Amino acid sequence: MMDGLDDSPDLLAEDDNKPRTESVDLTKDDTLSIDISDALSERDRVKFTVHTKTTLPDFRESEFSVVRQHEEFIWLHDRFVENEEYGGYIIPPAPPRPDFDASREKLQKLGEGEGTMTKEEFTKMKQELEAEYLATFKKTVAMHEVFLQRLAAHPAFRKDTNFRVFLEYDQDLSVRLKNKKEKLGWFIKSMSQSVDEVLLANQKDADEFFEQEKGFLVEYHNRIAQSTKCADRMTKMHKSVADSYIKLSTGLGSLATCENTELDNYLPSSVRGASKETTKVFNKVSECFEKSRKLEARVSSDEDLKLSDTLRYYLRDTSAAKDLLYRRTRALADYENANKDLDKARAKNRNVQQVSEQLKYDRYITPLHCTV
Repeated sequence: MMDGLDDSPDLLAEDDNKPRTESVDLTKDDTLSIDISDALSERDRVKFTVHTKTTLPDFRESEFSVVRQHEEFIWLHDRFVENEEYGGYIIPPAPPRPDFDASREKLQKLGEGEGTMTKEEFTKMKQELEAEYLATFKKTVAMHEVFLQRLAAHPAFRKDTNFRVFLEYDQDLSVRLKNKKEKLGWFIKSMSQSVDEVLLANQKDADEFFEQEKGFLVEYHNRIAQSTKCADRMTKMHKSVADSYIKLSTGLGSLATCENTELDNYLPSSVRGASKETTKVFNKVSECFEKSRKLEARVSSDEDLKLSDTLRYYLRDTSAAKDLLYRRTRALADYENANKDLDKARAKNRNVQQVSEQLKYDRYITPLHCTV
């Protein structure tokens, strides 16, 4: 009666002919090229025009464009995450939600305080905020574009039916925002995974390679997160210094335009009558602060774009890699528990066939064969 049941697959056994991980070449492939050719920012949403060129036979046309919103990008990402066939892959992280509220709020406050500052100061502050808004908009477009390009470059993801629908279907996908119940469900699921990760912290991976990778990745992720916070603080301080220089520059410029007699009232008696020379000095110092302001603003922008954004990119990527190793650890724990149940069933000689069949289920196999 027990014949044949000892032949259940050993998913943890090492296969000398198969590598522990498989590397995926994400270099640009001309057979499927995707870019965001245009983007329109509205008050509460951004519309992206996704342009595709392809020579693959799976698509009806060789070149086409569709209009998509951020929620549809999230829908596409969720389809990959929820598909058990991709349990052994690092799924590219979803692009962050466009957030222009901070820039809009600053512009609104600037408009309300227009009467409390000089025209020159107001103009400079407005230019700074408009530049900040434009930079945020460009970053948002770039992050959504990179997400699609990474999917297109992946040999497995590019064949996904939902991905093809996202690129090719020229109508609205009718993706709605999550309601309160769904948001609560997502929050509970997220918290459950966090708790589960803590409970599985002592789960030993049978493969020493993955055990070392998990330790390295957790440490690397934590250091990237700390570096991101420090970079954000540094960028914020440079921006604050640039804003302070605006006030100093405009204040000195205002003093330089005062009438000579008015300016004399602010000078010591020993130098009164030399206000023309003093005016030149004020103008020079004002110009110096203006140049410093532009320099600080450029430093702040470059740090945000080249340092902070790069760190955030790796932070999201390492988080996606951690999710992959979590799925593997969860599968290992489930597999070991199923083996224990099989041993108990054999000892009691009950439900042996049913428990044995569970060990052959694909949900154990896919996450244990990782592809990065």
